[in-house]
Amino acid sequence: MIVIAGFVLGAIIGARKALKSGGKRLDALQYGAGFGIAFAVLGLFVTLFIDRMV
Repeated sequence: MIVIAGFVLGAIIGARKALKSGGKRLDALQYGAGFGIAFAVLGLFVTLFIDRMV
């Protein structure tokens, strides 16, 4: 669940960052995908850490 939330949050942040800096629609999609993947990987590590602690 944390992984999915991280992906969605990262995609939103990436798309907003691209559009704010003057990018076009494809730039927003690329940034959204990149940030989404990065946040999903971070969420995966958080999930593994929480699982090991419990």
